[in-house]
Amino acid sequence: MKNLPLGVQTFRDFSEKNYIYVDKTRQIHDLFARGGKYYFLSRPRRFGKSLLISTLAELFSGNKELFKGLWIYDKIEWTQYPVILIDFSKIDYETPEKLKESIKEFLDNTAIFYGVTLNKKKSYKESFVELIEKLSAKGRVIILVDEYDKPIIEYVEAKEIDTAKKIRRVLKNFYGVIKASDAFLHFVFITGVSKFSRVSVFSDLNNLTDITLMDRFSTLLGYTEAELEHYFSPYMEQMVQKRGMSRSYLSETIHKWYNGYSWDGENFVYNPYSILNLFNANKFENYWFSTGTPTFLTRLIKSQKTDITEFENLPVKSYTFDSYDIENLEIPALLFQTGYLTVKKITVKGVKETFHLSYPNQEVRDSFLTHLFGELTQKKMNLSTRVLDRMREAVEADDMERFVQEIKALFASIPQPIFIDGKEAYYHSIIYLVLRLNGAEVRAEDPTNIGRIDAVVETEKKIYIMEFKMGSEQKALEQIKDKKYYEKYLGKGKEIVLMGIGIDPNERNIGNYLLESP
Repeated sequence: MKNLPLGVQTFRDFSEKNYIYVDKTRQIHDLFARGGKYYFLSRPRRFGKSLLISTLAELFSGNKELFKGLWIYDKIEWTQYPVILIDFSKIDYETPEKLKESIKEFLDNTAIFYGVTLNKKKSYKESFVELIEKLSAKGRVIILVDEYDKPIIEYVEAKEIDTAKKIRRVLKNFYGVIKASDAFLHFVFITGVSKFSRVSVFSDLNNLTDITLMDRFSTLLGYTEAELEHYFSPYMEQMVQKRGMSRSYLSETIHKWYNGYSWDGENFVYNPYSILNLFNANKFENYWFSTGTPTFLTRLIKSQKTDITEFENLPVKSYTFDSYDIENLEIPALLFQTGYLTVKKITVKGVKETFHLSYPNQEVRDSFLTHLFGELTQKKMNLSTRVLDRMREAVEADDMERFVQEIKALFASIPQPIFIDGKEAYYHSIIYLVLRLNGAEVRAEDPTNIGRIDAVVETEKKIYIMEFKMGSEQKALEQIKDKKYYEKYLGKGKEIVLMGIGIDPNERNIGNYLLESP
């Protein structure tokens, strides 16, 4: 068995230390085989962007023997180019001035590596120009940028927007050098998590080809189903033996937990970080999610009073991914960029495309909603878990009286409700989170031919059709009956229960509820 490359981001290590390398060189070859020159790719954290950059660096450095056994080994004429590889996660960006100094130090060190000298009196921007021109004497230059947006993101999430704008200005000047140096360049590839700062940062570099949503590069990062079965088969067999489960059941469970990321709505991949940790520990955990909690996002959702039920199936247009910046943080776009939502399908009407976003998989959905539940209820994680456990037990026992009492107790314990303002959205969001997280089969905003049901909860024996109304449980029940929400479930062979739930705005809590059969 080859070794699992946990935390390994350097391509050379894969060849020298017998790590599993999922061969992506055919798609990498496609980047430059068609004459492309300037590329931008956005992917969430822990998705292999740094390894891709390292692979490109070794490829363009002409290190053919490192690629022995890979698809590209005998497919190209190996040429050595001077490579400028800058990783902004390793650059000091404590202040805009330190960012300039750190960039200049990086450029000086790169110059020393290639045996050239830069003028010490020049600015970081002028030094970048000088380095490119001097390296071009050795061959046309390759520029690779990893985590281009990290210095900006850090300050946006810390709500230090003025500093973020100053950092953005420094980076804009830096990247602006690239287009002006076109005659000296052979290939440019830039990666990052976000696109919200791309428009302004790269306004001078407007000839970038954004491959983020291109179908032919949709599996450039991440593991496909076929790649998982091929490269990790020995580890899957090991886990089958250790966990005492069938191979088919293991595959289905891995798929449910970790598959589901897509950028074209057709090709779906696994998150590499989660898969490597799964086979290393031989147990299912929220590996990717635990590497970075979405506090910034959940607080933004809370402050903007977003209807979280929309995230199950959120239709957006392509401009959603391109029309935002530091001053205009779009929640759907941020959730997509950071990996909490992904493209599940794309529908086309004429020349217009609609992207349907949703959670990639169980790991992301359950973890994200648990954190969101804690943010909206102001409860710590251990308290949230206990509350949810009690509600889960009530649903599993078909004890809706107990279930409603638990919800009442939950609302009563919230110190300062967030969305009160006489609106149902806050209450609806909390109840939706409760239903989704307690393991019940729940469908929020379930569409019918004449409307949308607030919530449908399906247990082993019953189906609960729920509607919430501010002030009146009777009106809620009447809406279910008038619109015949229950009709689409009549053929499932389960008892159907109509449940009208009233919300008391004065008490800031669930009021009464009514149960009835259709």
